[in-house]
Amino acid sequence: MDFRRDDEQKNENEQPQQEEAKIPQTAASEEQNSEQPEKEPELILKKDADDQSDLTHKETAAALESGRETRTAKEKRRKAAWLGPILGGIIGGGLVLGISPYLPADHPNETAGEKQTEPKQSQNFTAKPVTDADNVADMVEDLEPAIVGVSNIQTSFGFSEDDVEESGTGSGVIFKKDGDKAYVITNNHVVEGASKVTISLYSGKTTDAKIVGSDALTDLAVLEINSKGVEKVASFGDSSKLRAGEKVIAIGNPLGLQFSRTVTEGIISGVNRTIEVSTSEGQWDMNVLQTDAAINPGNSGGPLINGSGQVIGINSMKISQSGVESLGFAIPSNDVQPIVDELLEKGKVERPFLGVQMIDMQQVPEQYQTNTLGLFGGQLNTGVYVDKVSSKSPAEQAGMKAADVITKMNGKKVETTSDLRKILYTEVKAGDTVTFEVLRSGKEKTLKAKLTKSKS
Repeated sequence: MDFRRDDEQKNENEQPQQEEAKIPQTAASEEQNSEQPEKEPELILKKDADDQSDLTHKETAAALESGRETRTAKEKRRKAAWLGPILGGIIGGGLVLGISPYLPADHPNETAGEKQTEPKQSQNFTAKPVTDADNVADMVEDLEPAIVGVSNIQTSFGFSEDDVEESGTGSGVIFKKDGDKAYVITNNHVVEGASKVTISLYSGKTTDAKIVGSDALTDLAVLEINSKGVEKVASFGDSSKLRAGEKVIAIGNPLGLQFSRTVTEGIISGVNRTIEVSTSEGQWDMNVLQTDAAINPGNSGGPLINGSGQVIGINSMKISQSGVESLGFAIPSNDVQPIVDELLEKGKVERPFLGVQMIDMQQVPEQYQTNTLGLFGGQLNTGVYVDKVSSKSPAEQAGMKAADVITKMNGKKVETTSDLRKILYTEVKAGDTVTFEVLRSGKEKTLKAKLTKSKS
């Protein structure tokens, strides 16, 4: 409707001298780049793009299938056998993030709701009463022109050296119009890896789009199009005021443009949910709204709206598992707006840089923890293992070394790489000095690092 765009990796490329733990074939996740396992655990995070039809580029399809991540053959070879389960799923099912295979629109101007009309009044008849259905239909009809289809076109070369176009579709919503330009919000995983992005407008016309900026961790992207033909701009509501049980509506393009602007209704099933997702920049705990409104492949990037017709969420994913129904998730509008503003201004989200590659200690064999790292008792299976330290990085300057185990950051317990990233990216900023408690050969040490700006 997610980029191997990794500040730590870039830092490593620019400064090749790194301290590295001496573990054969070790693979690790950086603070913005986690290596993915060869084999998915029970719950698999997928993107809508994995439904793309007629894909001839197997690596691209496989990358989209694995869930907002791309893996090179070199990276695969780096994985040790004990790293297989690293960065796995979350509950034992499938999280599907919705891009669908490209399908042409049979009726591009078809609307999902018809405005109700009142019969003429006479002495024998009374006016038809206004119902909730009338209000919903009117609201949808008003907002529909702001909903667009987003096509991700990826070009590769076949054996005949002819260009092969591979495409998937998601949804988006126009949120700003400025002179001859208009701007669309969608999910990062909808446009990630695209050679070209096109937008299908309410009028049925198609226009090229430019990616202004995108962010893998928050799964958001901003696109720029020509404002000609833009009839409507959506407005945001306050997602902090949502309550469980409140009615909401999802609008999008399930299974492609053939079913453009499909409307589904449901309720807010839960607020302030946290789910762990795998992105091309590492594991991340995402704050989401839970809804039972139907979210299908192709809905990603489309709006979740409240009873006033305001966008209170951007649909992103659902759990797809046998026996599980109506578990969809949207990014809250109050989380969307600051990210979108930064993407518009800078083209990226700037985050602090530490300069380490990390692995959850729960993924490190206990025998290695005991015999090699010198850990014992309560020190086992907790914290974050430092696999590599980038040369001249804040971590190296603080005295951090490969094979250290980070247990606390600024006094807060760190049990996973997601814990560390959450503190690093939401509680501190570049220029701040942060404190780490680490275990080195079983002994506790305190280190202080002055963070710099991410170079991604």
